[in-house]
Amino acid sequence: MASPDVIFIVLDTLRADRLGCYGNARAITPNMDVLAGEGALFAQAVSPAQWTIPSHASLFTGLYPTGHGVTQYQQRLSPDIPTLAEVVHAQGYETVGVSNNGLIGVFPNGLTRGFETFYNYGGATPERLRGSYPSAIEPILDRWMRLVARISYPIQSYLSQSDLALRLLLTSWATPVWSRVAHTKGQNERSVADLCRFLRRRDRKEPARPLFLFLNLMETHLPLWPPRKYIERVSPGLIENRRAQEIMRAWRRDAYRWEAPLDPPLTEDERRVIDALYNAEVAYQDQFLGDLFSLLRERARSEETLTILVSDHGQGLGEHGFFGHSFVAYQELVHVPLVIHWPDTVTPSRIQAPVSTRRVFHTVLDAVGSSCSESSGLSHAAIHEQSLLGCGEDDEHHAYTEIYPALHSLKVMQRRQPDMIDELGIRSVRRALVHGGRKLIRIDGVPKELYDLRQDPQELNNLSKCDHRGLAALNELFDRDKEDEMCRVEERAATRAEIIEEKLMKRLRDLGYID
Repeated sequence: MASPDVIFIVLDTLRADRLGCYGNARAITPNMDVLAGEGALFAQAVSPAQWTIPSHASLFTGLYPTGHGVTQYQQRLSPDIPTLAEVVHAQGYETVGVSNNGLIGVFPNGLTRGFETFYNYGGATPERLRGSYPSAIEPILDRWMRLVARISYPIQSYLSQSDLALRLLLTSWATPVWSRVAHTKGQNERSVADLCRFLRRRDRKEPARPLFLFLNLMETHLPLWPPRKYIERVSPGLIENRRAQEIMRAWRRDAYRWEAPLDPPLTEDERRVIDALYNAEVAYQDQFLGDLFSLLRERARSEETLTILVSDHGQGLGEHGFFGHSFVAYQELVHVPLVIHWPDTVTPSRIQAPVSTRRVFHTVLDAVGSSCSESSGLSHAAIHEQSLLGCGEDDEHHAYTEIYPALHSLKVMQRRQPDMIDELGIRSVRRALVHGGRKLIRIDGVPKELYDLRQDPQELNNLSKCDHRGLAALNELFDRDKEDEMCRVEERAATRAEIIEEKLMKRLRDLGYID
């Protein structure tokens, strides 16, 4: 069988509970719902982390954050850990990345390794895909934008980690300016339109190599700026309401509140307005994704295209006293949509077993072929075992997530809400396990919260004090799973080292240095 094209779409900050295919009767997401109906939908997909960098690192390596070690801004993925793009590139794929999130592409964290070309639609100096400019001037503009990017990316990376710059950016007058000028959410609709143009142009040339395409969209991330018509569709009359207008302006200007504990909690009016704006962004994103999905169905290689739709994490909108996605392990942050679509290969289905989205890595390698073992450091059996292709209802699975507090948010909190840091355990590392409809949350290694997600999907009733047997069983599984995962990390590192050594010895033999 010919190698499939792989279209890997990450919908940054999209909650599963806002999609029609995940049971939201009021959702306006027809395009994602149709794709989900044609493929395999994973009803209990769990992100390995609660924010962009560690979650993408897990998607790109198949490892939990403890395994890959990239949990903060300033950290870089070890060159000893192969990325998904590197592995498929070694199999002859053309690898193209398109990101609207500056954390993936602007920051020197190693997550773009293996991409032949990578385009950043976010940041102060956005780039555009080949074919987006008039052909006569495209080579000149493309070279110019890449030169500007090489100069500006280190500056943007430095400023994002500067305390002084962060304080200035969080002032109310500055927030609307940098949100627009610095393209903090990228240019999502434009990037999809450019991508459709790129695919049509590429397909006309009948390329010899299969395509691996990564796309990150940031439409549902804060600040919330959906087009007016989508606000009207979601909540008619809201945009003319004076109180709603005041709330919109206040939240768009106070960037600190986007990633902080709520003190005081949201008012009912605030909750209603923010929910409406978020849902309007979801509906807007679904609309322009529909153009991409239509094109994928029309392509000559439509039957040989594996499309993966997933979110890197969700978003707290006031639940549990938190906003954003920096500190906690609740479902609004870690329960994410995951759909795998591959005509004639993936049977339309709804999988109830909990699965970790880190297994997207293994799924792509399984689809590409067994020859991925050498470059990934994983055996074919290990790849197939973790692959989500063929995952069934009866499979015994559990999913694990690790919440390392985002230190950039913690820094600001130390100035704004220092008393709440210890009160809420903000510095603590939280880990959670979802298994059999239940969820255990440990804080700094101590089991603290137990929830029955089937009866209590909003995690309002902590059972840890009354269900001692259930707590003990999940806690034991937690320890065993953690130990097994560390063994897998060590085994993979050892396998990788053996492969590197074998290649080195072969090279030395070819050069005549050894017999």
